[in-house]
Amino acid sequence: MTLHGKTALVTGAARGLGRAEALELGRLGARVVVNDLDAEAESTAEAVRAEGGEAVAVPGDVADFGEAERLVRLAVDTYGSLDVLVNNAGILRDRMVFSMSEEEWDSVVRVHLKGHFNTTRFAAAHWRERSKREGGPVHGRIVNTSSESFLAGSAGQPNYAAAKGGIVGLTTSTALALAKYGVTANAICPRARTRMTEDVFQGFAAPEEGPDPLAPEHVAPLVGYLAGPEAERITGQLFVVHGGMVALMERPRVAAKFDTAKDFFTVEELDGALTPYFAERSRQEGFAASEVLGLKKG
Repeated sequence: MTLHGKTALVTGAARGLGRAEALELGRLGARVVVNDLDAEAESTAEAVRAEGGEAVAVPGDVADFGEAERLVRLAVDTYGSLDVLVNNAGILRDRMVFSMSEEEWDSVVRVHLKGHFNTTRFAAAHWRERSKREGGPVHGRIVNTSSESFLAGSAGQPNYAAAKGGIVGLTTSTALALAKYGVTANAICPRARTRMTEDVFQGFAAPEEGPDPLAPEHVAPLVGYLAGPEAERITGQLFVVHGGMVALMERPRVAAKFDTAKDFFTVEELDGALTPYFAERSRQEGFAASEVLGLKKG
């Protein structure tokens, strides 16, 4: 039980991915603070306790700055520390960019991106203060939830893809900021059949026999590993995980570099450099990595 004596906070844990992650952390010995918007969080806490673990349910909106502070403080007050933060809470409001309303944009960015920031901000302050008090590194782990929609692009999810891209930026920034305190921050892009994604995967029925490759239980072990002491050297990374497969994404690299012959580029000079270059490239070869959608076990 690699997380024995540690405390983990999991947001969006009433069902789906968050529930599976909370149960896994409980099996690994962590005391789990189960958060979601409503009282359904208690069913996950009960499930953790039924398997011999410790858990408390704390309803609350992590996208509210004050609520996030209360949540982190409650975890520390209840169990004496906070050691693992798993940010999972999210919603979908899918629409093409030319049809999306302001509310659909704001609500998704608020819950996903701001929600991740809010809990991270207060957990980070806790670990920084603890590290200074103890005079050395502490066990602090952040696992954030991004998405393949950010990596590959998703035409009907501009709000979701943007928020999930922002979460990766938040993760890498946090990893650098907290490294000297012993804290790691990583992000995962999970593919799972949950209530939030039932419309996304409605054309992919679960197999009649054998494990469902889209079961959230395929994702939870990676979260448990990243939360543990064995992963102390892993930080600022992005993983894709589903169906018995974990893929580590490589950081962006420079594909080409163009220099002006003078002090400043002109439009004409850029035309002479960039137009021939892109004439040789496929229109589909952009920054989005659509090939990630084809990843599978084997």
